[in-house]
Amino acid sequence: MWTSGIPTCRSPPRPGASDLACAWRPSAPIALGKKYTALALTRTLTELGAKATFRATGQTGILIAGEGIAMDAVAADFIAGAAEILSPDNAPDHWDVIEGQGALFHPAYAGVTLGLLHGSQPDAFVLCHDPARTSHEFFPDFPLPSLSDAVAQYLKAARVTNRAVRCVGISINSSSLSDRAWAAYAAAVSSELHVPVCDPLRGGMGAIAEALLGLSAGRAS
Repeated sequence: MWTSGIPTCRSPPRPGASDLACAWRPSAPIALGKKYTALALTRTLTELGAKATFRATGQTGILIAGEGIAMDAVAADFIAGAAEILSPDNAPDHWDVIEGQGALFHPAYAGVTLGLLHGSQPDAFVLCHDPARTSHEFFPDFPLPSLSDAVAQYLKAARVTNRAVRCVGISINSSSLSDRAWAAYAAAVSSELHVPVCDPLRGGMGAIAEALLGLSAGRAS
């Protein structure tokens, strides 16, 4: 385990905006699309003229970005501190798009998720989900909560270090759905949760990126 040079969490408010992107649907944290969602969201934000940086928290993300911190190599007491290092002070209109790890409801990986959630102090988060899954992969006795319950629990946990946090969108791995089923599913989830619902491979992340930029505009006004 790595702790060299990493402080425990201090949790001072930091300038700049962070989006705990796309990491944390309560679904299985394996092959879900969290990293791709974060990368696609970062790319979309920059295409819209925003300042955005992908912040890698896993080994593959570090290979892509050339930097980052592998959270699963950090001792538990220092995960939140590592997340603080990963998302330092920045310009108010800059977005750190932080790759999520694990899942808050996962029986094995929730500790990593919670530390990353607290240390990154996200202004917003994007929940990732695969509607074909009903339980955690390799943990069939642990069913997934509903999306509405997941959003509520993530908000409660994130408000420990940022009381203004909000869910700005749902990213879906819709590979199991036909075009018609995907359109109906996205419309139903968006109507229920009142946030945009996107599949980065099926229409892109434009609606969620626009929601994030709306938060930036709200802070500036």
